[in-house]
Amino acid sequence: MTHSAILGFGAYLPKYRIKISDIARHWEQDPASLLSGLGVEEKSVPGLDEDSFTLAFEAAQLALKTSGIPPSRVSAIFVGSESHPYAVKPTSGMLVSALKLDPFSHAADLEFACKSGTAGMQIVDSFIRSGQINFGFAIGTDTAQSKPGDALEYTAAAGAAAFLLGPDSHKNALCRIDKTLSYTTDTPDFWRAVNEPYPRHAGRFTGEPGYFHHTRETISAVVKEWKIKLPEINHVVFHMPNAKFPMRIAKECGIIKEQMRAGFIVPSIGNTYSACSLIGLVSVLEQAKKDELILVVSYGSGSGCDAFLMTMLKNGKPLPIDEREREYLKYDEYLEHSGMLSS
Repeated sequence: MTHSAILGFGAYLPKYRIKISDIARHWEQDPASLLSGLGVEEKSVPGLDEDSFTLAFEAAQLALKTSGIPPSRVSAIFVGSESHPYAVKPTSGMLVSALKLDPFSHAADLEFACKSGTAGMQIVDSFIRSGQINFGFAIGTDTAQSKPGDALEYTAAAGAAAFLLGPDSHKNALCRIDKTLSYTTDTPDFWRAVNEPYPRHAGRFTGEPGYFHHTRETISAVVKEWKIKLPEINHVVFHMPNAKFPMRIAKECGIIKEQMRAGFIVPSIGNTYSACSLIGLVSVLEQAKKDELILVVSYGSGSGCDAFLMTMLKNGKPLPIDEREREYLKYDEYLEHSGMLSS
C-alpha cells in the first residue's frame, strides 16, 4: 500500500514577543510563580498586519520551497485554526489563489481546537493513500485569542506550520507517515460561543479529564494497536499548552527528556494552538536522522487527540535561519497587536 510522506515543511512565527513576567507584573501577579508553574518564558504575538491567513501563507511558501514541488501540482489544502480571519470566507480558498495552487483543489477550513491542523494532515494522508491526489497541504495556523487577565493570556500565542505531503515513493520524500489514529469524546473543557470574542474554559478541568485523560488513552491505544514500545521512539511531540503538561504525561508514560528535546518549543514561543504540535514536528524534522521514528500526539479541547507514527526516510533538513531581530512589546503594545485595546 502507498503511504504518504512529508516532502516539504515550513513554520512561521511573528517577530514580536512579550515576556510572561511583563504580563504578570501588569496584573500584579508574582512573575517567578507563574514562570515556575507554566514553564513558559515568553510568547509570540502577531504583527499589526498579521492574521492566521498571512501566517499560513508564509509557512506554506517555505514548505513549497523545501519540497521542490511546483505549486500548480498541489491539489488539496486543509487549514486548521481557531482564528480564521473570516467567519464566512475560507482561509483555504484564499491560500489556493495566493500560493497559486491548482484551482481544481480540494479545500476546506477545519476547526477542532488545537488539533485541527493534525486533522488536516490525516485528511491529506487519506487522499494520497487512496490515489485521489498526488500532493496536498496540511496547515495549522492561529493568532490565539485570550481575554485580558485570564489564565490563557500567559500562553496563547501566534504561529503557523505547513506540510506538503505526497507519495512516499517520491524522490523528495523526507518522512513517511506510517500510521495514524484518533480518540474523541464530548469533554467540554474549553469553548467559545457564537459572538463571544474570547474562549472560556473550565479551569483545572482542562488538565484531567481533558488533556491528560485523552493523551493517556491515545498513547495506550498506540502501544496496543501498533505494537510499539515507547523507548524505541526517537522523537516524541505532544501538544504543548504549557511546559508542564507534556512533561508530566511523558514522565507518566516512561518517555525521557531526550525523546522530547527536539520538538519541545513551547518555553520560548507559547502555545500556538492549531500550530503547536506541528511546529514541534517542524523542529524535529530539522534535526532527525534517517530511519529514526517520530511519534506525534496532538490534543484539541472538546476533546480529542490525533496520533501519528512516522519514519524518517532521509536526514532532516534545517530551515533557513530567521534573520529578523525579535521585538519585545510592552503590555499596551501587546494589547494593540492582539486587537484587545477596545475590549
